[in-house]
Amino acid sequence: MRHALAAIALLAVAACSPGGDDPRPVVAGSGPPVVLPGAPGESGAVATPGQTLGTYGTDVSAADVRFAEGMIGHHRQALEMTGLAPDRAADEQVKALARRIEAAQRPEIGVLTGWLTRLGREVPAGHAHLTGYGMASLAEMNDLRGARGEAFDRLFLKLMIRHHEGALSMAGGELRDGRDRLMTTLAMDIVTGQQIEIGRMRSIQAS
Repeated sequence: MRHALAAIALLAVAACSPGGDDPRPVVAGSGPPVVLPGAPGESGAVATPGQTLGTYGTDVSAADVRFAEGMIGHHRQALEMTGLAPDRAADEQVKALARRIEAAQRPEIGVLTGWLTRLGREVPAGHAHLTGYGMASLAEMNDLRGARGEAFDRLFLKLMIRHHEGALSMAGGELRDGRDRLMTTLAMDIVTGQQIEIGRMRSIQAS
């Protein structure tokens, strides 16, 4: 699904470029494959070049907007946490994990930002407005900034597992109540990717 997200991100940037107010179709290109999610229990299908995947702004629910606005702030805090790892982590597995998280979540922020912009919604600044969903408190972030070596690794894994679990809850709400095709596809990608990362983090903890 990460390859699918990369393709969808390019589509989102194109569809969210400045222009008129009319909805624009999201069309699969000839680059990386776009995997469309199937029904529950069914496998996804690869979109063919030129296939219309949906439109922006025609079938958007309040849940879609809440998901986009909330996930931007959620991802931003994750990037703050991963940005500390290169200089503070002792375990190379933790450093590699931090790089993977950043590589996944930075482009996702771009997709979410572009989608909100296309709708004419203001993109939230920072993440101070977001509470719950596994977000680290200011005190916890300060503890993480002050930690070094194995102490950093332990705290990073503890906080990031909780953070990911919060993202799974947010994505689950989108899959339950959302209607926009791009947002539900992104939510599925988050569920798949972050479940895998939680497994990796728990394996590092146990090693």
